[in-house]
Amino acid sequence: MAYQKLGRDSSARKALFRDLVTDLFLYERIQTTEAKAKEVRSIAEKLITKAKRGDLSARRQVAAFVRRETINGEQDAIQKLFSELATRYSERPGGYTRILKLGPRRGDSAPMVYLELVDRA
Repeated sequence: MAYQKLGRDSSARKALFRDLVTDLFLYERIQTTEAKAKEVRSIAEKLITKAKRGDLSARRQVAAFVRRETINGEQDAIQKLFSELATRYSERPGGYTRILKLGPRRGDSAPMVYLELVDRA
């Protein structure tokens, strides 16, 4: 199997990934478990690569996955991905994210990490 199920059915897993990827693009850093971060990392890298193309087809493919959320009434996640992040990583051939380990979570001792975009402000 090429992915982890994370204890969810397919629709709940897809919704989880959509939320995490959207938050990653908006905040450029999210705190989550290591298993979730490893799954979200590949999705985010593929979406950034599509955004670097910048054409209408790529925009529609990204919009089909990323949610339309905003921070403080500013640009939404899709606009930020195509305007800021795609230009930031235009010269970079891949490796747009990094995982920084934090240690175990207090309640259930799950390994927690930061998933963040490299070269963030």
